[in-house]
Amino acid sequence: MTAFLSVTAVSAGPAAAVPERPWRPAVMAALGDSISAGFNACGWYVSCTSRSWSAGDHTDVRSHYLRLRAADGAIEGNNVNLAVPGATSANLAGQMRQAVARRADYVTILIGAQDACVPEERRMTPVEVYQRRVAEALRLFRQGRPAGRVFVASIPDIKRLWQVGKDDPIARGFWSVARICPTMLARPTSTTEADRARRDRVRARVAAYNAALARVCADYGPACRFDGNAVFGYRFTLDHVSRWDYFHPNADGQRLIAAQTFAAVDDWVGAPATEPAEP
Repeated sequence: MTAFLSVTAVSAGPAAAVPERPWRPAVMAALGDSISAGFNACGWYVSCTSRSWSAGDHTDVRSHYLRLRAADGAIEGNNVNLAVPGATSANLAGQMRQAVARRADYVTILIGAQDACVPEERRMTPVEVYQRRVAEALRLFRQGRPAGRVFVASIPDIKRLWQVGKDDPIARGFWSVARICPTMLARPTSTTEADRARRDRVRARVAAYNAALARVCADYGPACRFDGNAVFGYRFTLDHVSRWDYFHPNADGQRLIAAQTFAAVDDWVGAPATEPAEP
């Protein structure tokens, strides 16, 4: 009987299920423009990478990096921010090459506001060009880091920014003097048909970019997650915007983006802790 039990135990061993190891990236990288760089989130016209919704390490923001670090401290210090203020989709492939060179196995992408925020409406990036550029960046990631994972955030609704700021004289002043996103924010108090139609067209272009992001991410497969327009659809207020330009997210705005977007990848991380401790 003892021998039978021993044989049975040995035979059952290889057939036993092996628990799947949880996903734990060792290096993460933030790609994109001024939003992911944390521009104007802590100082006058400077990038505040510590406040980035993606790779920031300031506890007030509770970024993707901090949430990942709460699940596994091995990622400590391996938060790379490659986002550049003013970047457009044309710069994304170059940023991705840097991420691959840094051996990032998790990258976040938020890019496209500057493709729409140009001096003239006719100079907005065509949707098909935007989609091709994002797809190329993801191709580079798959080629260089085949086991990596990608999160893609939707572009914020810049018409919503016009709606919440158009009646604020200080906001209008910043938009005018600094010529911030003139395709949407020029002549903010105008109610002419031409200006209303212009704002609607710019918003439609941003929505089309977001639809392109959803397509490209779906084509990439299960290792890519899109936020389902969570950022685009959120009805933010001026309390979430920097008082140094009334355009970029402040620290509260960065925290909001982190909270809205991490839900899309929460199941990748799973328990134990998807929320970092409160400061």
